[in-house]
Amino acid sequence: MLLVTHEAMLHHDTGPWHPERSERLAAAIRGVRAAKGDVVDVEAPTIDPTLLLTVHEPDYIEMVRRRTRDRRVELDPDTPAGPGSWEAALRAAGAGIAAVEHLREGRADVAFLAIRPPGHHALPDRAMGFCLFNNIAITARLLADEGARVAIVDWDVHHGNATQDTFMMDADVLYLSLHQFPFYPGSGWVEEVGVGPGAGLTVNLSVPVHTAGDFYAEAFARAVSPILSQFEPDWVLVSAGYDGHIRDPLADASLVEADYQMMGAAVRAAAPDRRLILFLEGGYNLGAMERSITATLAGIDGEKASQTSGISPKGAWRILDLLIEAHARYWKL
Repeated sequence: MLLVTHEAMLHHDTGPWHPERSERLAAAIRGVRAAKGDVVDVEAPTIDPTLLLTVHEPDYIEMVRRRTRDRRVELDPDTPAGPGSWEAALRAAGAGIAAVEHLREGRADVAFLAIRPPGHHALPDRAMGFCLFNNIAITARLLADEGARVAIVDWDVHHGNATQDTFMMDADVLYLSLHQFPFYPGSGWVEEVGVGPGAGLTVNLSVPVHTAGDFYAEAFARAVSPILSQFEPDWVLVSAGYDGHIRDPLADASLVEADYQMMGAAVRAAAPDRRLILFLEGGYNLGAMERSITATLAGIDGEKASQTSGISPKGAWRILDLLIEAHARYWKL
């Protein structure tokens, strides 16, 4: 297991009481170290700021650098940043590129990026939802520009609106999200399937409150895993958010550790050898996140999960039927 992180990310100061706090980093690292197997530690490098231009507008990048230099500011109503945030964000964006290099060199089988600030809401021209730069989209864009087919699986409880928008028309990037709906940020309805050459490559399982592991297991079996298999990715990148846990304070999903273990096993099965990278996104109950990360890595390591949890509302099952209807023209489901 490649663990990519950096202590500079502790200095991204979101202020008192903000849920995306520095303690999350330590909890994530503990979760990785509690898993079986050896851990290879890598310090996340700062990304060359010019590489941010693959996803973000130059004026926005410069605004983040300038406005956060001297004091804490609000980049949007949910997204504070301060003097330590610029370096933290550059290292969070650089972590994926470092992971690609180390996996290509055979230093590990899979990479977990314990990073903050998170990224999947960061739009080309503005911060959003705790996110400054779209870490996973930057890595996916660079891989796709090299000719790779990239699958992004986003199991954060909030829809990755910015990641979807980045690749909505892209024929080489599959974006597949499981998220609570209707909910922040308001996007990701099941009928959003991609545009033009990207048609069929945006897959949204937009589920109601209290959706549990029984639905997630069925959704992976009937839709997620078959689509990943048919797409035949060269790389699988995961927006690994843990705010879908039943104990998380910011959402109303009903997942438990065993459900993340199931999903970990599924993405490992879909990825070629040494081509799986997990990017930390949300997760705001520290204990639940720590245990769920350990469970994810157990699934990746091949440990069989216990029976999936909970009984999902009837509306969730209707969403799965709607998704299969929406994607029947693109995939064999």
